[in-house]
Amino acid sequence: MSTPASNFKHQDTQPWYKNYMVVIFVIGMPAFVVVACIYFVYYSYQIRDSVVRDDWYMDGKTLYQDVSRDKLTYDLDLHGKMQFADNGDVTFYLDYPEQSLQSGKLLNGTPLVYPEQLDLSISHATDIKKDHDVILKHQEGNKYSARVNMDPVKAKYYLQVSNGGTNNWRMQDVAKLPRSNVSFVPLQAFEKKQPD
Repeated sequence: MSTPASNFKHQDTQPWYKNYMVVIFVIGMPAFVVVACIYFVYYSYQIRDSVVRDDWYMDGKTLYQDVSRDKLTYDLDLHGKMQFADNGDVTFYLDYPEQSLQSGKLLNGTPLVYPEQLDLSISHATDIKKDHDVILKHQEGNKYSARVNMDPVKAKYYLQVSNGGTNNWRMQDVAKLPRSNVSFVPLQAFEKKQPD
């Protein structure tokens, strides 16, 4: 007649590494967690956030955004249209208001001239490697052009066209690229509300 102690000893005769509970729970799961942690650390390093690309400055511990360039675009009533071709050609049309075209002066009184070049910034929403900063060169009239090798995968981009000259303005828009046309209009946040 066998005692309970001898039954226990008899059941424990197989080596520990053949016991599936040990392999799964004592070795397998911790090993999986370590490998997953190493992968996520590597992945988070690869997709780390990039620096903010905008007119921000710090005063003490408070961040402020300088919107004077956007306000100037609104005050001058500037509009624009950008066209993207499949071969990478980008064409931008700078549209002054009709009143400025007739008078030869911008709405702030300065002479109406088309700048020799404009700065174009195309910033991907999440991947800094897909950002492009190019110069739009003046061709004729209100037409500017440049060449940009855009990623063919459709994604969200922040577009900015700016003039660094006497009238330091900028136009901004958010669009899913690639697409054929993007329109730029002054920010409506500067409109004065009429009293009721």
